[in-house]
Amino acid sequence: MMFFILLTGKAQQDDTPSGPTPPVLPNFSALIKTGKIQLDWLSGFSNVKEIGIQRSLDSVLNFYTIGYASEPASMRNAYLDNKPLPGSNYYRLFILLKSGRYFFSNVVLAVADSTINASDKLTAPDVGPPPVAGGVQKAPQTNASRPPLATVTPKVEEKPVWKPSNYIYTTADGNVNIKLPDAASKQYMIKFFEPNGTFLFDIPKITEPSLILEKAIFLHAGWFAFELYEGGNLKEKWTLFIPLNYKN
Repeated sequence: MMFFILLTGKAQQDDTPSGPTPPVLPNFSALIKTGKIQLDWLSGFSNVKEIGIQRSLDSVLNFYTIGYASEPASMRNAYLDNKPLPGSNYYRLFILLKSGRYFFSNVVLAVADSTINASDKLTAPDVGPPPVAGGVQKAPQTNASRPPLATVTPKVEEKPVWKPSNYIYTTADGNVNIKLPDAASKQYMIKFFEPNGTFLFDIPKITEPSLILEKAIFLHAGWFAFELYEGGNLKEKWTLFIPLNYKN
């Protein structure tokens, strides 16, 4: 135990971190950044052979390895999950020692990085005009198909008015927030689409009142459509915008 404490203290002295000091194994931190989730930890073990990063959506079952620490024997270590899954992401570390013995770290839920100012919703001035409904503009009429001018009634097309949803919206860090306070007692499901209607992915069951979806899940910046269902019935059908850049 004394050897472990001495090693840990040396790690903090020799490798001064930029920002808060990470927890010491078997604890570690998992912070939701912009487009990724960052895992950080300190280790007091000098005989580590391998550290595998495992991820799950339910915190109990279905953990699988998504990568390995590049320098497992380092005192301070970090790993970036650049492709987090929709919903809650739980992580644990598989630590293999050179002696052949192994153990698992504690299970940690990824939480939002408090150093990123992401409290404000993106509004219409931040994102510009939304896409045309359906993702396809109507082709203009040709002279051959146009009725006589005397019968043409001028029609002024109203510009679509967009405002962020109260349930599913993008914040200043570029991530998508889902706020459903009564999620535990109701059956919610969300489907996401490209502007042209191409299906992307869905979250079939939401039981937590607050979720954060990393912008990296959507693969590119721009407009996306979503459908929110409650008990199998459509509750809301709207759009959101994923910015290329974000505001700190």
